[in-house]
Amino acid sequence: MNLRCNEQIRLSPVRLIDETGAQRGVVPTDEAMRMARDAGMDLVEVSPQERPPVCKIMDYGKHKYMAAKKQKQKHHEQKLKEIRLRPKTDAHDRQIKLQHARDFLERGDRVQFTMNFKGRERFHQDLGNESMAEIIKALEEIAKVDAPPKMFGKRMTMVLVPAGKPAVHKPKPAGAPPGASAATVKPKPPKPPTAEGPATQAKPTPPGAAVG
Repeated sequence: MNLRCNEQIRLSPVRLIDETGAQRGVVPTDEAMRMARDAGMDLVEVSPQERPPVCKIMDYGKHKYMAAKKQKQKHHEQKLKEIRLRPKTDAHDRQIKLQHARDFLERGDRVQFTMNFKGRERFHQDLGNESMAEIIKALEEIAKVDAPPKMFGKRMTMVLVPAGKPAVHKPKPAGAPPGASAATVKPKPPKPPTAEGPATQAKPTPPGAAVG
């Protein structure tokens, strides 16, 4: 859409939409420009084919910036990123790799998980399948399986692609381990009462009373 701003608007009157989105009806162009200046914004022609043309009071610079940003995101070139694993990758390293995969997926890229088997590890493909299933479960809210886990010689590969919906980020509880979410961290159950019962508070001894 080819927008025209301020003095480029020649026709009068115009149908005006103010900065809040409210319809202000048909007003002279000079008056619409004055209202835009009073609001510290611009008068932008958004529907020049209409008669009278439709104009809106807005921040034209901000509008151009957001439009360019949206266009850039739309034309993001999807790439294939690789995450390498071992059948016995420890929990901490796996959480780091999962976070990298999450970043790639949220950016719109495809992610290939590659698990290398060495020596006798290739006889334990069940460990690889379990690991891949855990990855799918951990990323299911933002990713879907494009190529399921499959062995190629000594490697098992799997490809995930963005699910096409934004991720819902849940806040982490204080003190939660890296990679843990609010859903995975359970509160500790209250301690059961002891056999002695609640401690009683000693009553003060009245003045002059015998002790013992």
